[in-house]
Amino acid sequence: MVLAKRKAGGEAVRILGIDPGSRATGYGVIDKQGAALTFVSCGVIRTSEKTPFPERLKEIYEGIREVIARHRPQLVGVEDIFTAVNPRSALKLGHARGVLILAAMQGELPVAEFSPRVVKQAVAGYGQAPKEQVQQMVRILLKLSASPSQDAADALAVAICRANHYNNLL
Repeated sequence: MVLAKRKAGGEAVRILGIDPGSRATGYGVIDKQGAALTFVSCGVIRTSEKTPFPERLKEIYEGIREVIARHRPQLVGVEDIFTAVNPRSALKLGHARGVLILAAMQGELPVAEFSPRVVKQAVAGYGQAPKEQVQQMVRILLKLSASPSQDAADALAVAICRANHYNNLL
């Protein structure tokens, strides 16, 4: 496990949040030190619908492995599958989640899974908050000058949720 910088208020912990998707996977990296949260990075791993699905899974896997190598998180949070109307979409999302969890586990990183409701509750105080409210609260909580894209904001919200559950889910 990576050792974080020692500062007043305890040791900093780097957390990677992931919002899985077969076309767009959001990621967000934050540092938690005591009660303070600090933005590190965020982005989206995009795949093309025209690319065969197995190749898209490989792109997602390689993309998140690159994020892990670059930012060296100590903890990972992944959003759980929501109840989808389309079973085929839910299945594809499950495959994407699988390769993302595998990538984290290969790095020997502790992974915690959170339902969308729990993630929204962690950042907005309401489990059915709209995506725009989640974006706005992420911007406020991390003191960002602008709101990140929805996928990146969702991933940062997962990271914040993981930070909130840090002591319970080491």
